[in-house]
Amino acid sequence: MNSVSTHAASRRPRFSRANDVWPWLCAASVALSLLMLGALLTLLLVRGLGHFWPATLEEVTLDSGETFAGQAVREVALPQQAGDERLYFTGNQDIEGVRWRWVAIDEIAERTQPDDLIRLDRSPWGDFIGRLVAIEQQGQRWEGDAAWQRLTSLLALPVSQRQDSQLLLTTVDGQTLRQPLASVSSAQAPNAMSVWQKTLAWGDAVWRFLSEGPRAANTDGGVWPAIFGTVLMVILMSVMVTPFGVLAAIYLNEIAHQGRLTRLVRIGVRNLAGVPSIVYGVFGLGVFVYGIGGSLDEWFFSDTLPSPTFGTGGLLWASLTLALLTLPVVIVATEEGLARIPEAQREGAVALGATRLEMLTRIVLPMAAPAMLTGVILAVARAAGEVAPLMLVGVAKLAPQMPIDGEFPYLHLERKFMHLGYHLFDTAFHGEDVQAAIPLVYATALLLVLIVLVLNLTAIFLRHYLRRQRGNEC
Repeated sequence: MNSVSTHAASRRPRFSRANDVWPWLCAASVALSLLMLGALLTLLLVRGLGHFWPATLEEVTLDSGETFAGQAVREVALPQQAGDERLYFTGNQDIEGVRWRWVAIDEIAERTQPDDLIRLDRSPWGDFIGRLVAIEQQGQRWEGDAAWQRLTSLLALPVSQRQDSQLLLTTVDGQTLRQPLASVSSAQAPNAMSVWQKTLAWGDAVWRFLSEGPRAANTDGGVWPAIFGTVLMVILMSVMVTPFGVLAAIYLNEIAHQGRLTRLVRIGVRNLAGVPSIVYGVFGLGVFVYGIGGSLDEWFFSDTLPSPTFGTGGLLWASLTLALLTLPVVIVATEEGLARIPEAQREGAVALGATRLEMLTRIVLPMAAPAMLTGVILAVARAAGEVAPLMLVGVAKLAPQMPIDGEFPYLHLERKFMHLGYHLFDTAFHGEDVQAAIPLVYATALLLVLIVLVLNLTAIFLRHYLRRQRGNEC
């Protein structure tokens, strides 16, 4: 009788018929979350990576007879009496004073896409859109197709070998311009390019975005210094937070007497995880920068005062601040992993003659390694996206020097650095040209999301690998 009832109970569904709606609600929540994540990634991919695709250039003639050239960006539907307007990127800021232009669609008489329209990426005036008339070098002159071929070959040379070359350019409305070739970084004729040529140009633009530094107040150029600074800071933060977090968790779970004081400490650690990050930034500024850093300047760098060396924000203080911020995450995750280890494992090791230290290092810690790894990677993922505390303890809009170079001691912990999160914030809200910054904001956000995603996927695969290894050993 008991066996029959036990068998019937084992076949009983986890949810009664009255609660059949709950599995569907859970599944719908998961599907909605995945849909929102997919929509976010799609938006960042289209708006971010699409910015680097060579866009078609148009030559527009208005009813008034005025002519200009540019890239159609978007259209805005206005009230019916006003009509719709289209935004064009026209470049040529040094000639026309502006780079963007709104045009009423009803006022456009003709739109063409001539193959001879070119787009030059220049410094410091930004893009030029128009036509190439000729190129002059050491008394020689090339025109027409020969000028374009000569231009592409010269752009492949170092800047020092292009100092004596001049471009003769003209806008579609007839204005001429002499442009030193040394200040031109790239040239395209997008209307005459095939799909394969555009794909190669897109790949080159993405590579330059990842490998070059920012220009034009962060509205142009790349994000390599920000990538380097973010990765270096996260590595230093991980080296600092991992031993302290793991040792604290071991003490709380394996060594400390499990009484009221220990419970209060655990509550305090979990509450620290919810403290706003800007509070950690204030703490880092007061204790690390002004306190410890100021004392180091007085003891070891008094000859450089009043210019501070460690008494100002830098890579070291930013890494310490984020290590303090992510310390509760590592402690909680590690302690949860230690608590899941069966007590029989500890008792068996001690019964076989192992000391308490041997039991911890050879039995407990290897079994808790997946949880420790999860805590560290979660801390890394959070640190990679933090911005608020970094604004107080070392991040910079533009860092003139990298934290690592060829000068002794090679790693300069006192230097300021760039960070992807702060670069994203600065580009979005403090750029001189908001319209030009929008695509770079999407591209930088996509890069930051991908970094966090890779870190989390790494944690999942490594945790799975360690669990499988422990399973095989057992």
